[in-house]
Amino acid sequence: MQKYNNPIPSTWDTLTQRPTESFATIEETVNLIFKDIQNNGDAAIAKYTSIFDGVRLENSFVTKQEFEDAENLISSVLKDAISVAKNNIEKFHQIQKTEKRSVSTMEGVECWIEKRPIEKIGLYIPGGTAPLFSTVLMLAVPAMIAGCKEIVLCTPPDKTGNINPAILYTAKLCGVEKVIKVGGIQAIAGMTFGTNSIPKVSKIFGPGNQFVTVAKQKAQQYGVAIDMPAGPSELLVFADETGIPAFIASDLLSQAEHGTDSQVIFVTTQEKMITAVEEEIAKQLEVLPRKEIARQAIANSKMVVFENESTALDFINDYAPEHFIVCSKKEDFFLDNINNAGSVFIGNFTPESAGDYASGTNHTLPTNGYAKNYSGVSLDSFMKTMTFQKISQEGMQQLGNTIEVMAEAEGLQAHRNAVTIRLLKNRY
Repeated sequence: MQKYNNPIPSTWDTLTQRPTESFATIEETVNLIFKDIQNNGDAAIAKYTSIFDGVRLENSFVTKQEFEDAENLISSVLKDAISVAKNNIEKFHQIQKTEKRSVSTMEGVECWIEKRPIEKIGLYIPGGTAPLFSTVLMLAVPAMIAGCKEIVLCTPPDKTGNINPAILYTAKLCGVEKVIKVGGIQAIAGMTFGTNSIPKVSKIFGPGNQFVTVAKQKAQQYGVAIDMPAGPSELLVFADETGIPAFIASDLLSQAEHGTDSQVIFVTTQEKMITAVEEEIAKQLEVLPRKEIARQAIANSKMVVFENESTALDFINDYAPEHFIVCSKKEDFFLDNINNAGSVFIGNFTPESAGDYASGTNHTLPTNGYAKNYSGVSLDSFMKTMTFQKISQEGMQQLGNTIEVMAEAEGLQAHRNAVTIRLLKNRY
């Protein structure tokens, strides 16, 4: 990991950069695939599945038999773990429900607000070297609680044309029946335009690599909403001398093993912690099955020492991490003043893995600095807020003149007339 000692703020722009390809480089590929799928539908989907996943499929829909086979391939221990995680995620998202709220803004004028589910949603579940069945829980559980009518799940097949059984088991457990074997840019394009095999959706959820992230951003240009630009995983840990180096190293490596384009940052006010954590990383890295992936991510990562907690926190807010772990005797200072983070993990015994899997919070979070202006996925992500109003004849008498005056001032006579005609009816 690269080390920095008290870097001045003018250098922070460089330090907070992620190891990603430029948007322009990726966008060219995304545009090409989007246009092909828009024009050629399933034929183009099949072509790109063959190119990127190395398999040609006769049927991209997961069958009832495949769901049943997947259930038989999952151990009872894993089923129990998934059940516990699902229960915790349900509890956390259930409490996010809100009731209709209304107010009479003046006599005869009633206004209220309600939330309604987005009817058609698409879930993207990464496959590849780490099939994220946990993401099925994070997206399907709140979608079901919200009451979304149609849920489409896309995930890439392996070279034999199969889906990881844990993904299929979890999808079925969550009530998702429409699972399609397609990944990457082509999956996002398919859900954006709709094809004979892939339904068009209104909003797309789910993390992915840099290409999936750019594809989701491209989907917005065609009227499809997205949860957020959720790209390669990242973690920032702050610890003073109260942090446990072995724990810190394990957390940094847990995110580094996601992919070579992941990034982890260790920030501290104690220079001796740098050496201790670095030694632990070297020790733990050697026994990881995905050590080569983690090693490359670690090479893109940083350790930073600051003189005090205040400057450290300024840097952390500037970085805006997807995941933020804090282990400090001044814990309250960080919790009260952290403004930009996707999800916060507090204390030595709160690993980031808890949020990834089973504590109950959602792990679909903004990356690449988007925590400055995006929230992570919540129940609200699957819902729309609608406002209502009802005005009585008496209410129009009370409010009408205000509307007439404002419409007149803006030069919108038809707006004024829509009120005046009602006021005249009330008078005669």
